Amino acid sequence: MTDGEPSRPRLRADAQRSIDTLLTAAAEVFAESGVDAPVRQITARAGVGAGTLYRHFPQRSDLIAAVFRHEVDACADTAPALAAGHEPVEALRLWLLRFTHFIATKRGLSAALHSGDPAYDSLPAYFQLRLVPALEGLLDAASNTGEIRTDIAPNDLLRAVGNLTLPAQDDDGHTGRMVGLLMDGLRYGAS
Repeated sequence: MTDGEPSRPRLRADAQRSIDTLLTAAAEVFAESGVDAPVRQITARAGVGAGTLYRHFPQRSDLIAAVFRHEVDACADTAPALAAGHEPVEALRLWLLRFTHFIATKRGLSAALHSGDPAYDSLPAYFQLRLVPALEGLLDAASNTGEIRTDIAPNDLLRAVGNLTLPAQDDDGHTGRMVGLLMDGLRYGAS
């Protein structure tokens, strides 16, 4: 068990596959239709009955939190495979693209996650616990090649990528820093 993640009993492989299929289907449906999408839409896409969904996720908040964790895990877990199979800067680029898929799913969850429901209180810490180290390893490897800057903080890059699709907002100067970072990126490699 990790911080921000509730303990779960060990499941049979077929039960775990059913849950994974449900979570993937729910993530897709939430991204398309929001978290209020009918359960039958999720179960139909997953190819399971409503009883299977309710057995594992008795409350909608249980399903939403599980989808969030599942998507965070899927994103974080791609980092080592990308690092092993690609040059460091390419691995970083591919992971950032994978992160944008997570953001699309998170958009579907956004209303629920920001609802004030205590069922979601542990999710920001879970995000930090899983994604920051995944990105940090990729950033360190890429910066060690000398091909990217060495002063990029994982949280800043996560926020920058997240902000690429959000409306402009006034904040603590983050937006300006990110525009500078992106401009530096545009300048990199120019003759």
